[in-house]
Amino acid sequence: MRITVVGGGYVGLTTGVCFAHLGHEVLLVEKIPQKVELLRKGRCPIYEPGLEELMKESLKEGRLLFTTDLREGVEFSELIFICVGTPQKADGSADLSQVEEVARETAKFMTSYRLLVEKSTVPINTHKLIKKTVERYLKDKGIPFDVASNPEFLREGSAVEDFLKPDRIVVGVESQRARRIFEELYMGFSCPVLFTDPATAELIKHASNSFLAMKISFINMVADLCERAGADVNLVAEGMGYDRRIGREFLNAGIGYGGSCFPKDVKAFIRMAQDYGLDFAILREVDRVNQGRPARFVEKVKDVLWSLKNKKLAIWGLSFKPNTDDIREAPSIRIVDILLKEGAELSLYDPKAMENFRMLFPEGKGISYAKDLYSAVEGACALLVLTEWEEFRRADLKKVKDLMELPIILDGRNIYERPAVESLGFEYYGVGR
Repeated sequence: MRITVVGGGYVGLTTGVCFAHLGHEVLLVEKIPQKVELLRKGRCPIYEPGLEELMKESLKEGRLLFTTDLREGVEFSELIFICVGTPQKADGSADLSQVEEVARETAKFMTSYRLLVEKSTVPINTHKLIKKTVERYLKDKGIPFDVASNPEFLREGSAVEDFLKPDRIVVGVESQRARRIFEELYMGFSCPVLFTDPATAELIKHASNSFLAMKISFINMVADLCERAGADVNLVAEGMGYDRRIGREFLNAGIGYGGSCFPKDVKAFIRMAQDYGLDFAILREVDRVNQGRPARFVEKVKDVLWSLKNKKLAIWGLSFKPNTDDIREAPSIRIVDILLKEGAELSLYDPKAMENFRMLFPEGKGISYAKDLYSAVEGACALLVLTEWEEFRRADLKKVKDLMELPIILDGRNIYERPAVESLGFEYYGVGR
């Protein structure tokens, strides 16, 4: 099939590259000329395992093209995926101006049937606004079109695998014509394909992410109780996880969730409910618990070290999760900010996210960036683990201990086992243990 993808961000690029890898002809439309030039050279502007390799493969075989011209994209295919950004406004609602722009401009260039597909995360009934916009701007009011919802369920760090081997595919359509296109598009996938109306599909995405965020805040709440009562939250989570109704995934206590999805989607879902006269109080509490995790972790650091002024602290991990360079809403941002205000000297290291972090915290004034994880800990009074990169799990902790001024580890992600670490001579402090 021929497919147009509008938006070269995380979702759009993954969607376009993976469809091309599956054998489709894909034209990706991106407004920023410099980004398009980078993509045409086979260089990926984001770090996502496996994505750049698939992109180069599809470019070489001629299945993947890039352009800045939306008209070219509209003319290329009858199937148009809208993958532009929907950033959060101050009131928690989604800024849909980019979605509106795509719908408006697409309508102006349409000369025959088109299927416009919401791939970006949008509030319920956004499909109605897209439909109304297209109807208003169509030059020939008789041109048929459909609007559908096909939400993405991509996890940063494993997006390629999530796209190619999904748990499920959700499609919201209003016509048999649109349904037949999707049936052909997803014919080779072995997972369940759930067809719904567009509003239900839009809702499924927000409900899914909000539920997963709730699991994380729940186990973090339990972790606080475990610390005070002398229990082990990892074993609590294991015991809960054996129940098939609950499951073990997303029951990892720590310093809270971040990224471009969970924080935004929880707030958007709360706002969505308010717009319909409902109070999602449980999600307000989920957000409150998560907002408090970074400050609570810093309090633990202060309890262990007493005064932080002029003390060197090593920080491993800046991205909000491993296998990505994304620092959006990362707990590390708030933790570093608070530690700097306490007068600490910070040596930071992350395998992929340091360049992005430098934009927020330039080197100097208490901040330095280390070339590797071992140089980060030289002379440090404590090591703070903020992201669960595999590189940190495999680290030579005996070497780490010899390099540090004080052998203290504050493990914000519970990547180490206390007996093993303490046997090396460390003071060890996890979360909820």
